[in-house]
Amino acid sequence: MTSPHPYRGRFAPSPTGPLHFGSLVTALASYLEAKSRNGQWLIRIEDLDPLREPAEATGQILGSLDAHGLFPSEPALFQSRRHDAYHAAIQHLLSEGNAYRCSCSRKQLQANFGRHPQHCRENDTAREAPFAIRFALSDDQCHWHDQLLGPQRQVVQAEIDDPVLLRKEGFFAYQLAVVVDDIAQGITHVVRGSDLLDMTAQQLQVYRALGAAPPHWLHIPVIVNNDGQKLSKQNHAPALDNHTPVKNLFAALSALNQQPPTSLLAGSVDNLLQWACTHWEPGAAYLTPW
Repeated sequence: MTSPHPYRGRFAPSPTGPLHFGSLVTALASYLEAKSRNGQWLIRIEDLDPLREPAEATGQILGSLDAHGLFPSEPALFQSRRHDAYHAAIQHLLSEGNAYRCSCSRKQLQANFGRHPQHCRENDTAREAPFAIRFALSDDQCHWHDQLLGPQRQVVQAEIDDPVLLRKEGFFAYQLAVVVDDIAQGITHVVRGSDLLDMTAQQLQVYRALGAAPPHWLHIPVIVNNDGQKLSKQNHAPALDNHTPVKNLFAALSALNQQPPTSLLAGSVDNLLQWACTHWEPGAAYLTPW
């Protein structure tokens, strides 16, 4: 594990396509939050689903980040190279009774309102048939503080909300890998889109089960298209033009309601990022009418 640091943040894209404007906004917000606190900023490539990841996507993402002056404090970490760590975490959770094997299909779970017709939590016998591994949540009325949105309350229901840690196809799931890697990298603060807000209470329980303190979270509003859909590769968000990084960063600052002066458009990427770090006001992003 990396040695502790007062502030360690990260940007963790999935390489399902080139970087788009919505991802740039998130990357920039996490970068500015880290740098304005004299902290470290890391890049993690969440390449856990090869069926959805074009071979060229990782290089495109890293190339776009470089073109926009968003350089990490350490070399990028690739989740595809971390399978041993995820296996070890799952074995620990299984041994402590915090995870279980589940052979129920989605159709079966839906038909039973999220309950397991094969009583997987109580009878961990799914060893021959294809099975997923799920985290065993406890009933909880979770209270936590978001650094942008303020006090949060989320209700978690045991069994019904149990997240998958390892899919039946053998792929590790986000809810496992994100926690294992945040712990391993010593991440103290996470800036991410508000579309991930509802996952926080589940992740808090995974942190506790792995004996680690959770990071501080700051959820920014997501960028949407003209139809009100989140900008994403799935919704055909266009790739960033790496030849216009100043224009792109200026637009991202504006989307974050930082009110950058138009004079920055005539300058360099370095000048724009220097201004942005000095004037960064994360609370202003909350007021943005996205």
